[in-house]
Amino acid sequence: MKITQRILSIVLLTFIFQLNTAQAQVKNLAPSNFAQVVKSEKATVVDVRTQGEVQEGYIKGTTVFANINSNDFNAQIDKLDKSKTYVVYCRSGGRSSRAASIMVSKGFKNVYNLNGGILSWSGEVIKP
Repeated sequence: MKITQRILSIVLLTFIFQLNTAQAQVKNLAPSNFAQVVKSEKATVVDVRTQGEVQEGYIKGTTVFANINSNDFNAQIDKLDKSKTYVVYCRSGGRSSRAASIMVSKGFKNVYNLNGGILSWSGEVIKP
C-alpha cells in the first residue's frame, strides 16, 4: 500500500512540475503588442471560447476555433503545426492561459496568451 501511494505521489508531482514548466514557457501578450507579434512572427490566432461566445464576435484574423471545454479540444490542437507561433485568447484570459499551457506541454514551441482576453481587446471584432 505504501509503495502505491508513493508512486501516485511521484506521478502527481511530475504532472504538477510539467504543468508549471509549461506555464513558465507561455508568453503573456499585452493587447497593444498583439498586431506586432501576429505580423512579425506570422502567428496563428486561436480562439478557445465556446461557439456561443464566438457568435458574439471574435478578433479579426482568428483562424482557429477550438473550445477548450469541448471533448475534442486535444484532437483539434494536435492537428496544428507545433513549430509555428500561436496567440491564444478567450473571454478574459483564464481559459486561454490553460489552453496555452496545454499546448506547450504537448510540444508547441512558441505560444502567447492574450492578457485579459477579448474583454481587453480594443481592435477590430468580427461579428459573424
